[in-house]
Amino acid sequence: MRLLTKFTVLFVILFMLIPLETFAVEKRISKIVTNQHKTEEILVESLPEAGINLYATEREGMLENFRLHLLSGDKYLPFWFNVSNQTYWPNTFYKDINQDGKKELIFVLTTGYGNDIVKQNVHVFHQIKTNLGNSYKEILVDNPMAIILKNVKTKLTKTEAIINIGTKKTVLKIDKIGINSKDLFPDISISNISKIEILDNKLTAIIGATISPAGGYVGDFHITYTFKDKMYQLEKIKFIPNK
Repeated sequence: MRLLTKFTVLFVILFMLIPLETFAVEKRISKIVTNQHKTEEILVESLPEAGINLYATEREGMLENFRLHLLSGDKYLPFWFNVSNQTYWPNTFYKDINQDGKKELIFVLTTGYGNDIVKQNVHVFHQIKTNLGNSYKEILVDNPMAIILKNVKTKLTKTEAIINIGTKKTVLKIDKIGINSKDLFPDISISNISKIEILDNKLTAIIGATISPAGGYVGDFHITYTFKDKMYQLEKIKFIPNK
């Protein structure tokens, strides 16, 4: 009976130790895997005049996990993405784009690029005062494609590409562009080229228009923004034909 009791105690001890050891091994493996996937931050942009540094990590051809370092603290921006190709790293501007006497912080992110294709979006920050000093608050910018859908009417026939913005009508002759009518899209395609620039100290979105898959670029829509009702919205829109 004593012998049976000793074996029982020994079995219970072994049963308790094995899971603990297994858990310890799993924990060590988990730590190794975590360290393997840890990525160091990259300094993407530094603007001493604005008192900011912008950092990100790189993964699979994209910059992500952005962190905006300010004198008043850090802002984490998990929904920002930018291609990792340094040619297309974020463009940063520090200009007064709403004519209030204070400079705004503007970040232009490139999310995609290719042959005749560029995709960008913009983030604008206004200066604010906090208990920790000057800081920045992000301001909403109206989507340029939504602005076009609300303000632009297009029509594409075998002979003409027609663009209407309010009372302004632009007519482009297909034969002068040199596109075969059988290669035309059903309608004018908008958004293959989407760029953000600061023109005349105004936030400007440039959206391309095409009428066929190859060689069909016909011009750009220029959307100029103004700050109104606590957001950046349409001030004016015009179409500039390709020369």
